[in-house]
Amino acid sequence: MFERLQSLVGAGVLRDADALRERFLRAEPFRHVVIDDFFSADFAERLLGEFPAFDQGNFIGDDGRPGGKSTLARIRALGPGYSALDDALKSAPMLDLVGRLTGIDGLLYDPFYLGGGTHENREGQSLQTHIDFNFHPSERWHRRLNLIVYLNREWDEAWGGNLDLYRDPYADARPASRIVPRFNRCVIFETSEHSWHGFERIALPADKRELSRKSIAVYFYTKDRPLEEIAGKHSTHYVDAQLPEHLVEGHVLGADDVTTLRELIAHRDGQLRRLYAENAGLLQAQERGFGGQILYLLKRLYVRYRR
Repeated sequence: MFERLQSLVGAGVLRDADALRERFLRAEPFRHVVIDDFFSADFAERLLGEFPAFDQGNFIGDDGRPGGKSTLARIRALGPGYSALDDALKSAPMLDLVGRLTGIDGLLYDPFYLGGGTHENREGQSLQTHIDFNFHPSERWHRRLNLIVYLNREWDEAWGGNLDLYRDPYADARPASRIVPRFNRCVIFETSEHSWHGFERIALPADKRELSRKSIAVYFYTKDRPLEEIAGKHSTHYVDAQLPEHLVEGHVLGADDVTTLRELIAHRDGQLRRLYAENAGLLQAQERGFGGQILYLLKRLYVRYRR
């Protein structure tokens, strides 16, 4: 299987693995590494050629309406290239390689690609800064690493869609690191309670609107993690972006400023709606069944006792 892996992964990755690990360990604002030419040239082209059409994936947003993002988790159905990728990802040589690149041993592959697989984002899409869910949804595994490979043959930093890494998104208007999603570029970063990341709105030039931001995302887990890194189980935690630094007293709003403000308000409104819906769902679940009846009686007793 190692020989097979050599035909899929770029020669420089295997040759420079120890140096890449040092870059990963020293990186700011949290541990990560950017690796160009991650796949062999032929294999990267193959994956782009088999990348699914937008309407082949799930493009329904959280609001139940079609959106500008499409994801597909069942990658083996996409073609022989993705079947080969899946075979490689679950192999011991690949898990050992990613462990060598990051210094994290005992990595586990997620056969369900929950949250992962192929991702495609169109004009106007963005991803709020966030930290990821910290435990596998169906296994008692700690989420440890995100591995993302971009498949955008043409991309300019000015077009947005860059991966932004933040030290503290509650305080910082600017990211500490920005990564352009260029073709066959891989980003591996730790997932922790401080690995804040997202990407800015895609704003393509008028003559480039047919392009989209394409990537493959893979998440790795371990059965344990250092005690000081363990937190209570939580879902993905989103943070609304801070106001741009140039929006100060006396500044005259331009069209781009108005667009930015509208997007910030829309994100905040959407997050509030999701939180209220989750809270309502929890309250309604408490009222159902025998347990709900017991809880209802206990609440009545508590209120009357307080009087």
